[in-house]
Amino acid sequence: MLGRILLTIDGVMLLFGAFIADWNETHIHNPRWPPHAKFHNAQTMTLSLILGISTLFFVWRRNASAQMAKDSLRTATFLGSIYFVAGWASLLYPGTSGLDPEFGGPGFPQWHVFTAGIGLAVTGLYLEGGF
Repeated sequence: MLGRILLTIDGVMLLFGAFIADWNETHIHNPRWPPHAKFHNAQTMTLSLILGISTLFFVWRRNASAQMAKDSLRTATFLGSIYFVAGWASLLYPGTSGLDPEFGGPGFPQWHVFTAGIGLAVTGLYLEGGF
């Protein structure tokens, strides 16, 4: 049960985290951002919301067998990690930074959240015997 709780926390982070972090003057309401940049930010927030809903669905859905339950938790772990892995991977692209200079960058303040999200998902699966 503890593993499911950790995966649930991961899913809730996905539901709300991007909106908490991005629905402000540093992102979606940044007047210096062109419409296309805001489009990609909105796309990212929506993706996080969809991944959060999907993660929670696979954590808590009814399963017809023990194997199906294990597969559901593996799927939840995968879905619950995608956004956070992509956040880390974004640093591999040229010219990227986790923080714009006008707000104190360069920097990567998201590393705590991204690492925690991956850790919650993987630890949750491990505790539920999904490996």
